[in-house]
Amino acid sequence: MVEAAASVIAVEAYRDGRNLISYVTKKFDYADDLDMNYKRLKEESDRLFARREDIEAQVQRDKTKKMSKECEAWFYRVKVIEQEVMKLENEFNKGKKRTWRKRYILSRSNLSRRMVKMCEELHSLWVDARVETEVAVEKPPEPVRLINGPKIENKSSLHLAIAEVRGHLRDRDVKRVGVWGMYGIGKTTILQNLNDDEEIGKMFDIVIYVCASKDNCIETLQCAISRRLKLHVEGNDDAARSCWPVDMEVDEFINVKRLSEDDAWKMFREKVGRNINLPGVEPIARLVVNECAGLPLLIDRVARNFRKKDNIYLWRDGLRSLRRWPNVKIHGMDEVLEFLRFFYDDLDDGTKNCFLYGALYPEDYDIFVDYLLECWKARGFMGDVIDFIEARERGHSILRDLIDVSLLERSERMKYVRMNKVIRNMALKISSESKFSTFLVQAQSGEGLHKPPKEDEWKGVTEISLIDNKLHSLPEKVECEGLRTLLLQKNHDLTLIPESFFRSMQKLQVLDLYGSGIKSLPSSISSLTNLTALYLNSCSDLMELPADMRSLINLEILDIRGTGLSYLPVQIGHLLHLRCLRISLSKSCMGSLLEQSKLAQISQNVISGLSLLEELVIDVDPHNLWWDGVVKAVTEQVATLTKLTSLSFCFPSIDCLKIFVTSSSLWKDFSFTFRFSVGYHESTAYKILEHFEYEIFRCLRYVNGEGVNHVISEVLAEAEVFELIHHKGISSITEFGMDSINKMRGCLIEGCTDIVSIINGAHTVEASLGCLEKMVIKNAPRLLSIFSGPLHSGSLARLTTLSIYNCPKLLKIFSSGVVQQLSELQQLRVEECQEIREIIVGVENIGLETGCLPKLKMLILENLPKLRSIWVDDSLEWPSLEGVTVYMCHSLIRLPFGKSNAINLKYIKGQIAWWRKLEWAEDGTRERLQKIFFIFNQ
Repeated sequence: MVEAAASVIAVEAYRDGRNLISYVTKKFDYADDLDMNYKRLKEESDRLFARREDIEAQVQRDKTKKMSKECEAWFYRVKVIEQEVMKLENEFNKGKKRTWRKRYILSRSNLSRRMVKMCEELHSLWVDARVETEVAVEKPPEPVRLINGPKIENKSSLHLAIAEVRGHLRDRDVKRVGVWGMYGIGKTTILQNLNDDEEIGKMFDIVIYVCASKDNCIETLQCAISRRLKLHVEGNDDAARSCWPVDMEVDEFINVKRLSEDDAWKMFREKVGRNINLPGVEPIARLVVNECAGLPLLIDRVARNFRKKDNIYLWRDGLRSLRRWPNVKIHGMDEVLEFLRFFYDDLDDGTKNCFLYGALYPEDYDIFVDYLLECWKARGFMGDVIDFIEARERGHSILRDLIDVSLLERSERMKYVRMNKVIRNMALKISSESKFSTFLVQAQSGEGLHKPPKEDEWKGVTEISLIDNKLHSLPEKVECEGLRTLLLQKNHDLTLIPESFFRSMQKLQVLDLYGSGIKSLPSSISSLTNLTALYLNSCSDLMELPADMRSLINLEILDIRGTGLSYLPVQIGHLLHLRCLRISLSKSCMGSLLEQSKLAQISQNVISGLSLLEELVIDVDPHNLWWDGVVKAVTEQVATLTKLTSLSFCFPSIDCLKIFVTSSSLWKDFSFTFRFSVGYHESTAYKILEHFEYEIFRCLRYVNGEGVNHVISEVLAEAEVFELIHHKGISSITEFGMDSINKMRGCLIEGCTDIVSIINGAHTVEASLGCLEKMVIKNAPRLLSIFSGPLHSGSLARLTTLSIYNCPKLLKIFSSGVVQQLSELQQLRVEECQEIREIIVGVENIGLETGCLPKLKMLILENLPKLRSIWVDDSLEWPSLEGVTVYMCHSLIRLPFGKSNAINLKYIKGQIAWWRKLEWAEDGTRERLQKIFFIFNQ
């Protein structure tokens, strides 16, 4: 056993000895190879670092790309190993300074071994770089590419447009916003400033600004957008079109307004520079600015032209030339004319005529749309259209085309358009070059003409406009056989038209004498056998129509509202081609009762012969006695008209209304429009319509009625707006029946003494007034609440405006459950309600969601002496609220605003004494709101 054990020990000792010898030998080998391994280390590291530099250069060459994530990781590994290599080199260099004696062999060997291992790692990294498949990738597009567009500090209209865009972009429901306006108005400037806007940059991951090409090529836009997004779209144009659908429909339109007079002056003065301060120049300069029509581009071009004028003579001459432009050339402005002419040339012939016709009216003159379309039809610009309803539809299409290219623009008044000075000048220049249509336009020129144009100026002219002058007379006789249009409206001093004046105007188609002072029409009116449209409205001194009127055999439009007529003239019955008749009957009725009775017998059959009549308006003064005697017969005749599409009529009683609705087969047709007034009212205007931004076609007014009548309910079911005035015998409008009121878009309730609540939930089993948008309540002495009883989901879902005036017993506006329904409410006005204490009742709305009333923009509170609270605290967000007006609400000492809600609030108007008494829950709230407080001026 001892020998075996000794043998084993000997074997192990032999192995250990050999291992030790091998270990020591390797140490000496590593130590001997140190210089060689160092050289190899340098070679491998130099090669790796050279590869790194090549990759960096490759990435830098293409600014649109950046390193891939994989490449970034490789660079990090190289950076780490570079530090290790530097350590090895430092250690090697330190060793060279001392003699490598035997005692240093171990450290020398370890250093050499680590170099060998490092060389392997360096080589591995170099190999990884050589097989790297994606050194660089596309950089993500920059969030914003700044354009540094023109400054707009002095252009409030552009500021407003930008603010409006911001507001729409905050609305998650708005996906597309359209900014439009005429050439040179500042659209490009707005978009460039929007691109650079910091607030908008924070709203989106990326802001893209691309320019549309002149040929409006969709593919060009698509390519520009894809380049900005760094997307690669392969395929032909058709494929691109199918992959990139472009929908030009927008959710919100923003119409860029022209610069105000002050802004235009500031811009012009800045552009002109020091010459604006020359003695006597400023008055002339302001006239120059006026010629630019508030268009920034034109102001810029004109200012450049006037910048070099260094004396008053040059300024006067420049103004004189500018007023003759575009008939004379002015340096730098031709491009404006050429661009506008481009839009005109792209129109078809009929639309061109319609556009040029707009130049007959004074610059920036509000033109009533329906009237303009009638003139277009009368002049034959719509081709072979016969029916009025079709003519209006086609006319609106033409109007839209002209507005879309900014050759016409919408007025601030609904249903009106206008043509600005620059466009009008271009239109007049084009008409002056035409061989087929020649204009004589002296409309509102300077202070107004006192004398008519000379007789030779009338010759060869097709359209004459002398609107809004101070004419006292007209020529006895003029030679104008080709005249088609004669516009003489608003010549208040024109009281007499010579007897022979119309004799040579056989081709006349449109004659407008609106608002003139004439007392009669001359006998030569019978010469106008081709007359299609005759406007005598607001000729208040005109008491009768001449017998010769029956000669107007082609007359289609006759407007005699606002005259002194108090009965239906029998001459109208002979105008068999009449398609549109508008008449109002004044209170004055000459003659004895016997004469009136005979007149009634003669003229009550006037309507029956007008079989082509499509549109009929009969307004009646409540004091007109003649109407009471004939209204039943006239109503029966109106009910028999088979082509009628529009009727505005005064029914003195429900019985007359019943005659019409039971006899007529047309009035319920979807295309039939009506304005029915039952009972007499001092005003023919529907006040509720003032609150709408679009046209309403079916209106019902019920005055001095009592209780509920099934005929009213039947008509109400077809009506879009309802005015209930001085009514008795009902406590709520729900008594008319939910089926009758649920289509209403607008409702006015005024002077109804028995109304207690507007909607009584006890009478309903489903949503109430789901279509209602506008509600106005006035002078309701017993009204206790707007809504009583349960209010079902979906009720008032579209209500945008609620106005309440003089309801002395009304205690609260929004009781339990009401606020949650009003997601569309934009304006709330409450005035002269002495008992109101709370707008939103706190105890009835516990746990109210902070986002309620999300679209409320305007809050107006006036003469509410007991009002204590709008809402109990500042917990509501008020995200859309822009303006608050508080007047004579002395008990209201807290506002529902803090430091962080109502972020879009632009102003608070009120009395200074009230403002000083307000209490604030947070210290910073007053400082924040003080900046937007303005003293209320009633």
